[in-house]
Amino acid sequence: MKKIIFLLFTFCTFYNSNAQEIKTLTYFQNDTLKLDLDLYLPKVKAGEKIPLILFAFGGGFSGGERTSEKDFGKFMAQNGYAVASISYSLYMKGKDFGCKGTLTEKIKAIQIGVSDMWQATGFLIENANKYNLDTSKFFISGISAGGEIGFHASFWDYKLMNLYKSNLPENFKYKGFIGGSGAIQDINLITKEKAIPMLLAHGSNDDTVPYAAGSHRSCPTNASGWLILFGSYAVYNQMNDLHKDIQLITFCGGGHEFSGYLFHDGKQYVLDFVNDVLKGKKFQSHLIVPSNKKGVSSGKYLFCE
Repeated sequence: MKKIIFLLFTFCTFYNSNAQEIKTLTYFQNDTLKLDLDLYLPKVKAGEKIPLILFAFGGGFSGGERTSEKDFGKFMAQNGYAVASISYSLYMKGKDFGCKGTLTEKIKAIQIGVSDMWQATGFLIENANKYNLDTSKFFISGISAGGEIGFHASFWDYKLMNLYKSNLPENFKYKGFIGGSGAIQDINLITKEKAIPMLLAHGSNDDTVPYAAGSHRSCPTNASGWLILFGSYAVYNQMNDLHKDIQLITFCGGGHEFSGYLFHDGKQYVLDFVNDVLKGKKFQSHLIVPSNKKGVSSGKYLFCE
C-alpha cells in the first residue's frame, strides 16, 4: 500500500512539474461583440519572460472554434511557449465565401479577422507583465482562413487597414509566421524590410486556397467571388528572392486536407522553427513529401514527379 501511495505521489509531482495554466480572457468587447482567447501558459521561473504564439483557426470565416487546437496549445506550453488561440468575427457566416459570393465581402471578412487579431495582439502586449510575456517574441500562426489572417496581419499596413482603435506600438513586428495552407492577396507586400521568418505547409493540388498564385476556391475569372491569392509556394519563391528565412513543406498531390498538419502531426516542426528563430539561425529549406494517393497527379511541379 505504501508503495502504491509513493508511486501516486511521484506521478502527481511529475505531472505538476509539467503543468500548464489555461486562461480564457476577453480581449475585445463593444456593444455588439465580445471576443475571447484561450491563453496556454507554461510553468516558468519567477521573472522569466515567455515567447508567445498567437493562433487563428480555419473555417472560411464562417465557422470554426478557438478550442479546436487544444493539443497544439498544450504541446507548446509543455515546451516553454505561451499560445493564445483567439476567437474572431465570423463575418461570412450565412454568406457565400465561394465563387458566387461578393469580392468586396470576402476582402472585408479578411480585414475584420485581421483587425481582431491586431486587437488580440495589442491586448496581450498591454497585459504582458501580468502573464510574463516577452513582447519582442510574439509569433503569429493560423490554418486556412486563419493563415490568411496571419499573412495579412503580418504585412498589411496597420494604420490603413485596422478597423478598431489603434493599440499596437509603433513599428510593431511579429517575430515569425507559421501558416497552414494560407495565402496573401498581394505578394509585393512581402518586402525585404517587412519580411519575417516563416514556416509554411501546403498541398500542391489545393483547390481551396491556391498553393502558388491562383484564384480562391478555383473560381473562374467571370465569377462574382473571383479573388486572386498567392499561396505558400509563391511566398516561398518571394522569400528566396529576398534571401529571407523560409521553410516550406509541400505535400505533393495533396489538397486542403493538409491545412492543419503543422498543428496536428507536425507540431515538432513548429517547435524547431520557433527555437531556431529565437536562436538567430538562418534557413531556406523545402521539404517535399510525395503523395501516397493512388491515381492522384502530383501536379505541374517538377519536384513532385
